[in-house]
Amino acid sequence: MDLQTRLDGAIDGAISRGRIVGAVLLLARHGEVIYRRAAGHFDREAGKPMREDAIFRLASVTKPLVAATALAQVERGLLGLDNAVADYLPYFRPRLADGTEPAIRIRHLLTHTSGLGYEYPGDPEINTGLLETDFDFEENFTRLAGQPLFFEPGSRWEYSLAVDVLGAIVAGVHGSTLHDALAHYITGPLQMRDTGFHVTDNGRLAPPYADASPQPIRMPDPHTVTNSKDESTSFSPGRIFNRRAFQSGGAGAVGTAGDLLRFFEAIRTGGTPILLNETVAQAVQNQISDVPRREEDAGRRFGWLGSVLVDPSVAGSPQGAGTIDWGGIYGHSWFVDPVAGYTMISMTNTAVEGCTGSYPDEIIDAIYDRQPD
Repeated sequence: MDLQTRLDGAIDGAISRGRIVGAVLLLARHGEVIYRRAAGHFDREAGKPMREDAIFRLASVTKPLVAATALAQVERGLLGLDNAVADYLPYFRPRLADGTEPAIRIRHLLTHTSGLGYEYPGDPEINTGLLETDFDFEENFTRLAGQPLFFEPGSRWEYSLAVDVLGAIVAGVHGSTLHDALAHYITGPLQMRDTGFHVTDNGRLAPPYADASPQPIRMPDPHTVTNSKDESTSFSPGRIFNRRAFQSGGAGAVGTAGDLLRFFEAIRTGGTPILLNETVAQAVQNQISDVPRREEDAGRRFGWLGSVLVDPSVAGSPQGAGTIDWGGIYGHSWFVDPVAGYTMISMTNTAVEGCTGSYPDEIIDAIYDRQPD
């Protein structure tokens, strides 16, 4: 089968089996879009088909955008990778369980080696960027700083609120909202007109759906989804409209597949016009040395923009060494493979299948013509 037939089959199969409601997939190779499709429903209940220019809640696809904004500030001497977070946020001085106060550096935030996490039962009011809140940066991260760090910064890797903290720093350094800082350094130069912390066209904002049996349900607000590993994620789709809520650098933006393709193509080709070549070269490399990651991350390290594939055979991946990737829990995934020249943007309106279910792997298998195990 050719590429289009394989990808059509993967998408149609996921939709027909009731695993996702709608999807947009863009695949470029060496800068040329070789596959593009909007499939399924944008709004199932209204009978509206998916549209390629749909605006999605990005969840963690926000992270590389904010990380790139921070790196642009580093290039201009406005941020220092080895500067302490407290230099920019004096109220943010979390301690270890033994009461000592280690220095968290900007590079720790970029690489999720800061000692922060996502689960804080000691203060359930801490907002992770997906649920409704009226907290601003300072109120949310003062609460976060009141909870003990999980480990000495730099000693472990733990997916976390680190890029949310980084977003507060980026906004402060720019003297603006995070939306305006992102627009100045990234979305403006790349003409990513629909990406940011405000919705440009409510009529194109895709209604979110949530995993359920026998088919996904239209997501209530709030709603909690539990994945196959019995891990729960809670959502408030209306948060994007609350101007009082802090703009979450880790989960709060919206955007389109086309906008994201512009961004990741800029990364693939060396950074112009948003970052210098030498910055991008470092950003896509392993920046955590041999710091432990999770068992399921074997063969993968972490850079400044996402996960970095260092050993495809150990990872069991058909992608080339140096591939960077990540996703967004509302139902998205992306990757840049520098060996094959691929840039892939996969957006769905279905949490969490489109991000952490089997759908992203099926898309990768189709692209690389790999037979599933």
